[in-house]
Amino acid sequence: MSKLSVLAARTSLCLLSMVGRGGSMPGTIALKLDPDSLSKLKFNGPVILVTGTNGKTSTANMISSMFEKAGKRVISNRKGDNMKAGITTAILTHTKMNGTVDADVCVLEVDELNIRHVLPYIPVSALVVTNFFRDQLDRAKEMEQLINSIESVLPNYQGTLVLNGDDPNTVRLALKAPKANAVYFGIGQNQYSVLNGLEAAEGKFCPICASRLHYDYYQYSHIGHYSCPNCDFKTPEYDVALSDINLTSQTFVIDQHQYQGPYEGMYSMYNYAAVAAVMKHFNVPATAFDAMLKDAPKPAGRNEHFTKGNQEVILNLIKNPTGANEVLKVIEQDQNEKAIVIVLNDKEQDGTDVSWIYDTHFEKLMDDQTKQIICTGRRAGDMALRLFYGDYQNDLSIEDDIDQAVSKALASSEHVYVIATYTALLVARKAITKEMGL
Repeated sequence: MSKLSVLAARTSLCLLSMVGRGGSMPGTIALKLDPDSLSKLKFNGPVILVTGTNGKTSTANMISSMFEKAGKRVISNRKGDNMKAGITTAILTHTKMNGTVDADVCVLEVDELNIRHVLPYIPVSALVVTNFFRDQLDRAKEMEQLINSIESVLPNYQGTLVLNGDDPNTVRLALKAPKANAVYFGIGQNQYSVLNGLEAAEGKFCPICASRLHYDYYQYSHIGHYSCPNCDFKTPEYDVALSDINLTSQTFVIDQHQYQGPYEGMYSMYNYAAVAAVMKHFNVPATAFDAMLKDAPKPAGRNEHFTKGNQEVILNLIKNPTGANEVLKVIEQDQNEKAIVIVLNDKEQDGTDVSWIYDTHFEKLMDDQTKQIICTGRRAGDMALRLFYGDYQNDLSIEDDIDQAVSKALASSEHVYVIATYTALLVARKAITKEMGL
């Protein structure tokens, strides 16, 4: 192990912290000094990677918190620095000079395209995959290419795959990992399941014979109970299944025990199922899982609530049609009169192609309760045009400044939703706290 790379990472982190900065710079420096830093480390406990299009930040953070509730020392990149440099920062800044990682468990959120740069170089115990959807075409390209990049490093993987059994796009990974064992999580048919999927979806074809998959029901997008009419590919038997789903009370049942989660929406239920699968696989006490749910931190901007007096603002990230549709379903359930701010950016981290807004059901916002929608961000005009084409009839406007957009919404309603793309998320959060005086 290069002691210099560990020293450089820890020293640079200390210096950056003194000036109020952090991020992936320490890892970048360490990798420049020793490109093989990760492969030389010694781990004393399980290493868990979490990836997928939607939900990886929330899922990784909940897994980390669950192990902490079980009394374990955990290393995690909780702030979401999920590229190789950020992951290297998280690990090396908690590594002893002899190369031993100073933790009982490592839980690392990893960008989908970076799995191939991380998984082969550290002893991964479990790879958790939440789902795969079309996302950021200019960066990640078509979903098929993204999945292929992950499949390319699986033939020699000997750990565990923790896969969303209701997503054929994740289940297919097991076909490329003959040395791994697979654990499947999912959700059975429930009151929210639908027989016909009307949302934009990818991967509805069998990965073995390319036949169109038959669905008994859908939960959302292409997530559901499927089978191939021409071969044996189908929804696998669940190792962990959630039942008795109630999206109003946010409750669910596992092994005859009812839990209540802190987050809203069906997509959150799948995140809970993924965490529960990790709990069972690593024999974490169910009490730690329950304690985590009761005290789960919300990642900044992921269904984050801000309140002052009678006013409430809820901030959410949107970045692709499927994730955005799930956020819109939650907003649709709110029968209060409300104002909505949509912040649409097209920077590299957002994806420069914003055509995905036409595959998103913004019509879910277009009811009598939504009194005002304010569009802002670099592509505010495109967003307003999308709403105009959707025949939104109430107050629709464009604001160049995010602060002004939030201020205008707060002036018109006690209930405000702000939905923002990736690079606008923290800017929007800052605007909310500023305008609310928090």
